[in-house]
Amino acid sequence: MEAVYGIHAVTSLLNRQPEQIIELKLVESRDDDKVQYIQHQAEKLGLRLTLVERDALDDLLGDVVHQGVVAVCKPLKTYTDAWLMEQLAHQDKPLLLVLDGVTDPHNLGACLRTADAAGAHAVIVPKDKSATLNATVRKVACGAAEVIPLVAVTNLSRTLNELKDAGVWVIGTAGEAEQSLYQVDLSGPVALVMGAEGKGMRRLTREQCDQLVNLPMAGEVSSLNVSVATGVCLYEAVRQRQG
Repeated sequence: MEAVYGIHAVTSLLNRQPEQIIELKLVESRDDDKVQYIQHQAEKLGLRLTLVERDALDDLLGDVVHQGVVAVCKPLKTYTDAWLMEQLAHQDKPLLLVLDGVTDPHNLGACLRTADAAGAHAVIVPKDKSATLNATVRKVACGAAEVIPLVAVTNLSRTLNELKDAGVWVIGTAGEAEQSLYQVDLSGPVALVMGAEGKGMRRLTREQCDQLVNLPMAGEVSSLNVSVATGVCLYEAVRQRQG
C-alpha cells in the first residue's frame, strides 16, 4: 500500500482514479470547503473514510506537509517496453519523454505533471538509478502520476534502439550540442531524452540519440533544472505540432 497526501493530489485521485483508494484519512479538526468536498466525494463513492487526530497522520507520514488529508492507495502500475512498443503501433505521431536517471522524486513528479499537460503518450525511465512512483512523486505530480503511463525498462539503450526501429526520432539534450532545440523538427514521432540532475545523459544513452540539441542559455547559469528543461522541450514540441 502507498499513501497519497495533500489536498490537490487527493482531490485529483478522487476525480480520476477513485478505484485506487483503499481508505481516506482526514484530520477531524479541519472543516473547510476543500476538505468538505473530499469528504462528500468519498461518501458518494462509498469509500472508507476515517477522521483522525493530526498526530496520527504525522506518525503515519513523518515530516511531510500532508494538509490533513491522506489517501491510502494501491501501488501504481508501471509498464514494460513490450507494452510501449504495442502502443506505438496505434499512435500516428507519438510524443515520448525519456528520463535518463532522474533520481529526485520532486523532479520526477514535476516531469510527469508537465508530460501529462503537454499530451505526451508515455514517460520512460530505467528501472535502476531512477526515482520510483512514491508518495512524494504522486503529490508533486498532482494527479498526473495516476494517468500518464510510466514505462520502466531494464535496458534504456536497447529500448531507445527499438524506438528508432519503430520510426521514432530520438533527440537528446546536451549543453555542448551545436544545434538549438528551436532548430529541429519536433512535429513527427519524437522521443525527447533528458539527462540526470547534474550528470546529464549516460554515454550509452547519448550514443543512441539520433540528434543532440541544446537549450540556449543567455544568462550566467550553465543549465536548467531537469523538470524546467523538460517543460521547455515538451512545449516546443506542442507548439510545432499545433502549427
